[in-house]
Amino acid sequence: MPRAHSKRQFAKARQFMPGGVNSPVRAFGSVGGDPIFMARGRGAYLEDIDSNQYIDYVGSWGPMILGHANPHVVTPLKDAVEKSSSFGAPTVAEVDMAELVLSRMPSMQQIRLVNSGTEAVMAALRVARGFTKRNKILKFAGCYHGHSDALLVKAGSGALTHGAPDSLGVPAAFTQHTLIAPYNDLAATERLVRKHRKDLAAIIVEPIAGNMGVVLPRPGFLRGLKKLCRVNGALLIFDEVMTGFRVHSSGAQGLYGVKPDLTTLGKIIGGGLPVGAFGGPKKIMQCLSPVGGVYQAGTLSGNPLAMAAGLATLKKLGTKSFYVKLNQKTSRLALGLTEAARKAGIPVQIPHVCGMLSLFFSDQVVTGLGDVMKTRKNLYKAFFHEMLARGIYLPPSPFEAWFVSIVHGENEIAKTVRAAKDSFQNIKDQF
Repeated sequence: MPRAHSKRQFAKARQFMPGGVNSPVRAFGSVGGDPIFMARGRGAYLEDIDSNQYIDYVGSWGPMILGHANPHVVTPLKDAVEKSSSFGAPTVAEVDMAELVLSRMPSMQQIRLVNSGTEAVMAALRVARGFTKRNKILKFAGCYHGHSDALLVKAGSGALTHGAPDSLGVPAAFTQHTLIAPYNDLAATERLVRKHRKDLAAIIVEPIAGNMGVVLPRPGFLRGLKKLCRVNGALLIFDEVMTGFRVHSSGAQGLYGVKPDLTTLGKIIGGGLPVGAFGGPKKIMQCLSPVGGVYQAGTLSGNPLAMAAGLATLKKLGTKSFYVKLNQKTSRLALGLTEAARKAGIPVQIPHVCGMLSLFFSDQVVTGLGDVMKTRKNLYKAFFHEMLARGIYLPPSPFEAWFVSIVHGENEIAKTVRAAKDSFQNIKDQF
């Protein structure tokens, strides 16, 4: 596929932006080559500025669960922008969004809307510290919770992609209260909690890890975290920026039946527009200004465009049948990819859950960051470019989740599996 226009735009972009991008993973650093500049999307497809078409498994990193330019989202968004792109004052749509989210998330009694997942996590941690009057936070290696200073320690996502999980510019004092445990290792977590129990404000976790690739929680892991928090007076925070309303109508907490104390959300509740949120029981959320002493604010919080797109999206996700269909599509894709790899003699692991999956080149089950780092990342690089040449757009990093939308039909899944068969055959000599 010729990409001369993308190549020229990338050269131009590097003159004006660090690395030519506004988010590191877009630079194709871990797969090589030049990034592709997209022009438009429709349904399960993207089209670049060279008029090449691709079946999209990035989905703007999760929110395009209904596909690109879905008319159910576009129409109310057009109506909203004609009234104004921002008021900086309360709107009915914010109340409607809060009511809808709370009706789907039983762990929440109140919610605060913000502008990104990073902001949601940052504020939730501040609330946890304010509520408990404690300082320390426990996170898990390979889980990414945004780019706030205290959490860029053994982070996933772009930090792993670019080999710098501990960012420059973060003073050591900013991370002195951040504890790290291995994901899925309840015993190691318990030891850390026991050691720091008097000053531990919260445990924060991706209930389904998605930023070191998809890593599913072991049976009992999430319930074990809940018990540790309850016994030791800490709060449990589920970072559902990625999983919220994607894997279940009530997020991962609904899928696994574990109620966190605080939940952070993003992506889907804006229907593809910038948004974030966090919420929990009223007794905790009442710590927030203007009724409590924990300060948080944002001019664009509850932006009317994000509310219009988000409400339109969430209203289409309210049925059990939606998630049954999405899970079936995801499973068919995972099974097809697994069989294609088996025929080529290449061992792979493809953990998957409704709407999310990852492909690891490994013969070992992946349960945490240590397993992820042992996978054959060079094979993913080769596989990525083979698939791209066949019109399949995958995440440009082995450490990111793939996203399946409800509009990925039988034809798209079959075409993806056929492309994978050829791609696996072409790279098997590198194994």
